[in-house]
Amino acid sequence: MAKTLELIFVTEEGKTASISIEDPIEPININVVKQSMDTILAANVFTSPSGDFVGKKGARVVERNVNEYELI
Repeated sequence: MAKTLELIFVTEEGKTASISIEDPIEPININVVKQSMDTILAANVFTSPSGDFVGKKGARVVERNVNEYELI
């Protein structure tokens, strides 16, 4: 099962944008996540079609199951 940590930010236009991190260290340390998001915002190195990241909206871990089938 693949897991991804999604950091969700608010943009200048009030929309959301996210950064995905594959295989996060678990259990998730929310204080580290908050500090990391603050660092990303302070550095202002990411932008999106709806503008720069200006605030934190949330974070979540997404689990994904993939079942592949061989087609003959």
